[in-house]
Amino acid sequence: MRYANATDTEVRQAQFPHNLFVGGLFLFDLLMTPAVLALKVGMVGLFIPLVFSGALIAWIYLRSKKTTTWFVDAHWKLAFTRAQWLMIGYAISAALILVAWLISLASSDHNMRHILWTALTRIALMPTVILVLITAVMEASAIPMATRREVPDKLAASFPPPA
Repeated sequence: MRYANATDTEVRQAQFPHNLFVGGLFLFDLLMTPAVLALKVGMVGLFIPLVFSGALIAWIYLRSKKTTTWFVDAHWKLAFTRAQWLMIGYAISAALILVAWLISLASSDHNMRHILWTALTRIALMPTVILVLITAVMEASAIPMATRREVPDKLAASFPPPA
């Protein structure tokens, strides 16, 4: 839906949540996670980017509940909707890491346990990586959408504009 009443200031404010979310994806998920793996901090180190990303998502959620202008609020809600996709990726990865841990515990050989744990945890991180890339593309496409003063029809139906 095109919202012609949005001012240039509102357009910039509507772009901000998308820029923030994409920046967080690249900083926390695509840069910090491999760095933690390369530093061999261990699986506990994966909580570092998860905490930062979770804090960013929480802030986007809290801001999406704030009321300013309809157009800006709609884009904050859109950014949080995309963040929910990322949280699904985190949940799937967490479940797969739990399965990897249980499978690695089943091995009696210490070396095989380590190999299984390493291989399966790397595979378990793939749903998050895939959803990071998907949400990055979705959010990057929302930036020009805000520039064109558009809001997705589905969001406009659930969060109607003022009369």
